[in-house]
Amino acid sequence: MNAFLQLMRTDLLLYFSNRRAVLMSVAAPILIASFFGYLFSDRDSGPSAIPVALVDLDHSALSGKLITAMRTEKLFDLHLTNETEGLTLVRAGTVKATVIIPAGYGRQAGMALFSARDKPELQLHYDPSQSAALQAVRGVLAQHVMQTVSEDVFSLPYTLQEHAASARSGTPYNSFAHSFAGMSVQFVLFMGIDIGIGLLTMRRLGLWRRLRAAPLSKATLLGSRVASCALTALVLLTIIYAFAMVVFKVRIEGSLLGFIAVCLAFALLTATFGLLIASLGKTPEATRGLAIVVTLLLVMLGGAWVPSFVFPEWMQRIAQFTPTRWAVDGLDAVTWRGQGLAAAYAPVGLMLAAAVLFALIAIWRFDWEE
Repeated sequence: MNAFLQLMRTDLLLYFSNRRAVLMSVAAPILIASFFGYLFSDRDSGPSAIPVALVDLDHSALSGKLITAMRTEKLFDLHLTNETEGLTLVRAGTVKATVIIPAGYGRQAGMALFSARDKPELQLHYDPSQSAALQAVRGVLAQHVMQTVSEDVFSLPYTLQEHAASARSGTPYNSFAHSFAGMSVQFVLFMGIDIGIGLLTMRRLGLWRRLRAAPLSKATLLGSRVASCALTALVLLTIIYAFAMVVFKVRIEGSLLGFIAVCLAFALLTATFGLLIASLGKTPEATRGLAIVVTLLLVMLGGAWVPSFVFPEWMQRIAQFTPTRWAVDGLDAVTWRGQGLAAAYAPVGLMLAAAVLFALIAIWRFDWEE
């Protein structure tokens, strides 16, 4: 046990003595999480308006109502223009899309609610490099067309109240909670990669061979590395979340014990992931590039960058089997979702199972000499 603790202490001292590396391990996730959190936050100013041109060839009362509704849409920066200029603007990239309301729209739209014939044909010319903007324009246009036409023909038989299903009623969703979960997972895994590459470097220098000459078991040598890496991951998670709580008011709205359990499980997963990299890698240089690519793919599938609902169905199914998805979902559940301890059981159990699998493969494949 003394040898185990001494090896752990040495690893921790070596890692934290490199102040620049430690600073980047903390600063990078904070900066990127802050950016994503601000980008997807429900701010009063809202997201940047999408420049859209609108051409009215109908000049009816109904087309006027549609224009009024589109003008009040915060998502759009609306420009009224003629057909020729509208097409020129979208080809030049000045606007993201141009909507053309055809002549006869006001007369045909109301009747089209009750008949499939004689539907007015609105034209939407869009910038092909802006697919996200196209989806937004298409969705909002459909919403306002249906709303203005139905109001013109008959009144809606209901009123709608919208409530955000966050941790507590009346508590606004804090987008920084999700962004810090995703970026913490990504950059702590990067730290695990560094640990794995460090093991390969030690093997290249012959240090493992010297340590094996000492009266130390494989379990002591590899176990101390796993323990020091897991402890380092916990320290990084603590610093990152402390910053998020102080600066961006991220709160553990759910179970504190569940949050601790998720962090512990992910820390152990990170440590065994680093050990797995060291056992499967050949050279430090080649292994680092491949490990970073794999980690970025796992983080992307885990929903840390963009919401997973935008993925194709087959990709969403694959994402359910990635440990990064379990980590992000677990942190989300006990922070902004406000879930209890039971919500942490599945993520913790799955991450621990993955950690055991990684450790078994690493011990089996680990080569003590290059």
